[in-house]
Amino acid sequence: MAFVIAFCQLDACADTGGPGEPGSLTGGHTPLAYFLRSEGPAAQPVLHLGWVLAAICSSVCLLIAIMLLVAMFRRRKDEDAKALKAEGGLSFIYVGTTISTLVLLGITVYMLVVLAQVADPPREPALTVTVTAYDWWWKVDYGEGSSHFATANELHIPVGVPVLLLLRSADVIHAFWVPELSGKTQAIPGVTNRQWLQADRPGTFRGQCTQYCGVQHAHMAFEVYAQPQADFDRWLAAQQSPAPVATTDSAKRGAKLFEERCAGCHTIRGSNSTGVQAPDLTHVMSRRLIAAGTVVNTPKNLMNWVQHVQDIKPGTLMPDMKLSPEEASGLSAYLATLR
Repeated sequence: MAFVIAFCQLDACADTGGPGEPGSLTGGHTPLAYFLRSEGPAAQPVLHLGWVLAAICSSVCLLIAIMLLVAMFRRRKDEDAKALKAEGGLSFIYVGTTISTLVLLGITVYMLVVLAQVADPPREPALTVTVTAYDWWWKVDYGEGSSHFATANELHIPVGVPVLLLLRSADVIHAFWVPELSGKTQAIPGVTNRQWLQADRPGTFRGQCTQYCGVQHAHMAFEVYAQPQADFDRWLAAQQSPAPVATTDSAKRGAKLFEERCAGCHTIRGSNSTGVQAPDLTHVMSRRLIAAGTVVNTPKNLMNWVQHVQDIKPGTLMPDMKLSPEEASGLSAYLATLR
């Protein structure tokens, strides 16, 4: 059952259209591929546990089906049924109850062993990242003090080292899950939960909120980018830098419009936009996806998102922006500089 639920949740974020269409993604894997393999030591024990539980559940369902079929097609005479009840009916119940209890006890012990295996990383984490869940997106905070910056809906980590995640929620209960790299951990308001993950190879790994959190729960995804250390260091340095200053007239008009109409929610470091209720857009054009994994990030899709949020992701807290063609052109020119 857990495997079926996981498939349905991830399938909601699978490809649903052509490249660049709202709600469609490109470059992804088949949904099944996400949780039927592991790419790190935090996910391997959980994967094995999942297969064991799936095998046990399947065996129990099969046994029940066989017993029902036998009961349906093998009718006993009254005297045979009375004799069976007198001779071994209760014994069968006792044996079945004992076996079930032992199996459940074994599963409990195995689950506790797996929990102990994945509770702590094998060595000191090389990086600590804070992930805060919102309806319906993820804020990712790196560093402290002058080196602090935030991004949204994507997590970059170096390959081959454990990374500690501090999981929080700003509103309701969410659940953070990157099936190829780790198990599920809830993000609960007022509580900071801890999880670690490690990628054994470079790559992009899909993540998903798996705790129902509202109407756009299925569109609350993210991506984990595992990079060689040198590539990760370059990405980190680029993200720590402030946004470039607009130089063209069109981009300047867009920057002014952004500060007038978007700065209350969004931050762009290096500008007067310091909102904290929505994703930090300092380097928004460096991201592959926007809207928590809902839309491929292209200039056209980004402006379509800005002006038609409620058509693409109904119920999200961002309103549709009503822009004239000139305003849209200027804002697009400004956003295109945020790389």
